[in-house]
Amino acid sequence: MALNIGIVGLPNVGKSTLFNAMIRSRMASVAPYPFCTIDPNIGVVEVPDERIKHIVEIAKPAKTIPATVEFKDIAGIIKGASEGEGLGNKFLSHIRESHAIIQIVRFFGDDGVVPHVHGSVDPKRDKEIINTELILADIQTLEKRLEKAGTEARTGKPEAKIYLELLQNVQKALLEGRTVRDMNLSVEDSERIRDLHFITQKPVMYIANIDESEIKNVTPEFIREKMDLAANIPAIPICAKIEEEVSDLSPEEGRAYLQELGLKDTGLNEVIRASYALLGLATYFTQGTDEVRAWTIHKGDTAPKAAAVIHTDFEKHFIRAEVMSYEDFISCGGELQAKEKGLMRLEGKEYIVKDGDIIYFRVSV
Repeated sequence: MALNIGIVGLPNVGKSTLFNAMIRSRMASVAPYPFCTIDPNIGVVEVPDERIKHIVEIAKPAKTIPATVEFKDIAGIIKGASEGEGLGNKFLSHIRESHAIIQIVRFFGDDGVVPHVHGSVDPKRDKEIINTELILADIQTLEKRLEKAGTEARTGKPEAKIYLELLQNVQKALLEGRTVRDMNLSVEDSERIRDLHFITQKPVMYIANIDESEIKNVTPEFIREKMDLAANIPAIPICAKIEEEVSDLSPEEGRAYLQELGLKDTGLNEVIRASYALLGLATYFTQGTDEVRAWTIHKGDTAPKAAAVIHTDFEKHFIRAEVMSYEDFISCGGELQAKEKGLMRLEGKEYIVKDGDIIYFRVSV
């Protein structure tokens, strides 16, 4: 599944620095002035998952393919972007193409070296500037569709009237300063407006870029309070400077450095895992001597849907799935031993794949 997440924020908040640390490279330019990034930088990042490493230790495959997420470093958005300020329209189109949004907000101070574009550090204000521009962009998208929807509704078709009423409700919410996401639309209504690609309908998480001296003391609850975020919105504290330094080290050196700082793990690993969860995704595995691979599916997918991730024809020609849990595979020391203990089971078309399942699909030729 080609999943991508857009990284947004005001200029000079540390987006490109974090992106470079995330992909362990210097792909994105970093400089203390707006629009250093023009075209989006794109990087594919492995999903941190200890399970695949343990499966590999037993299966000893020739090749290992982990689950991945694509991150897109989008140029800084400024006030007026929805009206084209600062190349805003171009940047907003890059966000619209993403499946989810990470908004990076500056919490570290203004030391004069990296000046804040608004002259002071105010996380709540900065969040609201970005959200306002995204809401205004969605209003523009909506206005283009409303006229057509009104014409279609006058034909008297019930579905056309339902669609127009839905768009009018969305318009009301946006004009009140609420996002489409805040409306908690039903699955059916979400599907009706899916083709409009509303930016504020996308799942979102916030990253607070914290000063190095304060990172150990900042909690997600503190970030939510400072930014006036709902309790269910993911909020992750990160120090971009530390993440960049760790990315230049070997894994062993990086772990030792984090221990010296009193940190358990990189903030970026937490971001990647949280991003995966934000999109409502799960992982199942296939394993053998040729390859161990993690496959990305949506939580709640049936076995045929999960098989389609390998090849679209597998869903159509699905017969059954041979399934064992990750825990059983590890505890038994491999597939053969799990089979001998009766821990591999046959599942049909209605089976809901569980996160961590190890599966072999049977399909008709």
